[in-house]
Amino acid sequence: MLTITEYTVEEIKDPFGIIEGNRYEFLLYIDVPEDDELYNEKGIYIKVLFGLNNGESKLIKYDLFETETNNYLDFDLEEDEEKEVFEFCKSHLTTED
Repeated sequence: MLTITEYTVEEIKDPFGIIEGNRYEFLLYIDVPEDDELYNEKGIYIKVLFGLNNGESKLIKYDLFETETNNYLDFDLEEDEEKEVFEFCKSHLTTED
């Protein structure tokens, strides 16, 4: 289970109208136990690209980064962790429609 300690969300603007629906970038700062393979003493955050189109939500892409250096970490989340990220983003998305 992921422990999200803080997050930010920002809508990605599409001035040319190329993208269908809306896109949002979430930064999820997570607390990882030392015995977890994702553990990094410099901290970890997940950068998530999340989409909303006609009422359907979708986790488009995510990447993990070291908090202190912003270095990319070549890890994938487990399936249940991906689902947690999806549900977190979906429930914390506020639209101004």
